[in-house]
Amino acid sequence: MNFDQRLYDVVAAQPYPLLFITISGAHLYGFPSPDSDYDLRGSHILPVREIVSLNEPVETVDFSDVVDGLEIDLVTHDLHKYFNLLLKRNGYVLEQICSPLVIHTTPEFEELRSLVPACLTRHHAHHYFGFVKTEWRLFSKENPHRVKPLLYVFRVLLTGIHLMKTGQVESNLVTLNDIYKLPYIPDLIARKLSGAEQSTLPEADTALYESEYLRLTTLLEVAFTESQLPESPTANSPLNDLLVRLRLKNL
Repeated sequence: MNFDQRLYDVVAAQPYPLLFITISGAHLYGFPSPDSDYDLRGSHILPVREIVSLNEPVETVDFSDVVDGLEIDLVTHDLHKYFNLLLKRNGYVLEQICSPLVIHTTPEFEELRSLVPACLTRHHAHHYFGFVKTEWRLFSKENPHRVKPLLYVFRVLLTGIHLMKTGQVESNLVTLNDIYKLPYIPDLIARKLSGAEQSTLPEADTALYESEYLRLTTLLEVAFTESQLPESPTANSPLNDLLVRLRLKNL
């Protein structure tokens, strides 16, 4: 899959070797507006000399700029930080690793992807409980109401429900709605795709959306209770081995 050359140029200019870079945000979720920025996420590999030096290691690299008219936001974490996040029921990093929109990859990234099932636990549901509460507050307090946070509400809930039920990380709302068939989703996505990033709902049926928010939150609670996912991750040892090998490879 080929993307805008400006994305590759930004990735190529990063200061450290990269394990991977994928696209997150609205492009991953299936509802980018014409003016949506690109959210690039991934992991970099600090050289051993920086790890063992007296200086604080650069655990996070954050780049945000408009490159020839294209807004790009890139965040990477060093392997140690990233792998620890992966073991702490962090849905963000799971979705980044499982994103099909890959800008930069390595053989070790494919190895990391193979470890995702061993990182999953039923307690990843708590990430989605917290995330959706934030998005619902954002949607409900605004007037006029914006389409974007409402789509995030339903994307987060369906991703969490699907993960608890199937053990699969699916972030694309179009794909999720093919399964769960919420009748109002296609219209909301169409509004977002055709409008500006900050587009609003002319007459938001907040009673309907609140009812659905509460209903789907209950479904997530039930899916969490009934989930067959394990209580704790089992990927600690293979992730440690991968970390050590990558450090030695990048001395």
